[in-house]
Amino acid sequence: MPLTVVRREHVHLYAREPRSRAAKLAVDALLRLQHAEEQQLEQARGESGLTKNEFLTVRYMLQAHRDGRPMGPKDLAVMLNVSNASVTKIVDGLVAKGDIVRVPHPTDRRAQVLEPTVQAAEKIDSSYARFHEAVVGVMDHLSSEENEVLARCLSQITDALADGAPTPVDEYTVDPDGAEEPNDS
Repeated sequence: MPLTVVRREHVHLYAREPRSRAAKLAVDALLRLQHAEEQQLEQARGESGLTKNEFLTVRYMLQAHRDGRPMGPKDLAVMLNVSNASVTKIVDGLVAKGDIVRVPHPTDRRAQVLEPTVQAAEKIDSSYARFHEAVVGVMDHLSSEENEVLARCLSQITDALADGAPTPVDEYTVDPDGAEEPNDS
């Protein structure tokens, strides 16, 4: 019995049931999608040989690299919500695995910048590729009208979830004291 509960927990709705059968089917589909994405990413993370925090670190670093933003250990401590000692351990592990390298900061010779390697990019990109290809494949086969309705509904859900959530001043830049600083770029 307990395994059955755990296996089906992802389809449990923690709210009142939708009023119509069609709305219930849509909510169920959305919950199954959320669960499928979580399972897909956890499987890919496991196959990558990275811990959860290592996986997140590489993801954050790849995005920063692609955005042209330098990222150092202090940025990671804030993003991962872990201590500086934990970040050091995570970074040391990723350097040893060949997923990141330490390089001098371009403007502050006292600081280090962390850079993802091609190997790291391949790990992360492949972990998301299957999920993203499945989503794009389905969307490509929907009519324009169906895609417009779906996009509108998903945007409304996203906006409803974001209401009341604090908006960060700038999620990319952290000062040495750990407080957020606006980034004028």
